Amino acid sequence: MMKSEKLNSGTAPEPVGSYPHARRVGNLLFLSGVGPRKKGTKEIPGVTLDSDGNIIAYDIAAQCHSVFENVRTILEDAGSSWDELVDVTVFLTNMKDDFKTYNALYAEYFKDNQPCRTTMEINCLPTPIAIELKCIATIGD
Repeated sequence: MMKSEKLNSGTAPEPVGSYPHARRVGNLLFLSGVGPRKKGTKEIPGVTLDSDGNIIAYDIAAQCHSVFENVRTILEDAGSSWDELVDVTVFLTNMKDDFKTYNALYAEYFKDNQPCRTTMEINCLPTPIAIELKCIATIGD
């Protein structure tokens, strides 16, 4: 049986549930879903909430930049890197309005390394965010 190791970043936002930031199995690193929140806070870049916690406005570009940086942080803290990403699943809550902006920013961040990618629209995410990434990367010994 292949050994599995849980990895948590000390610099990425805390998970919102009982799961690690990543799990290493062999030379593969599986990241849990990563959103754009900032570490140590419930703040979500570019999101404005009403008094009941409902989203009244959001900036998908700000969320994209933040989620990509959070992924990079987790990868590096685990001993991997952005260039070692091999598969990215992207969850958007509004494909019609957000895909064009997200896709343009994605192309900038992934200009050199082009992992496989799947993008899907979902009804909602567990926190008031518009994007979440699920990633697989390689990791050295």
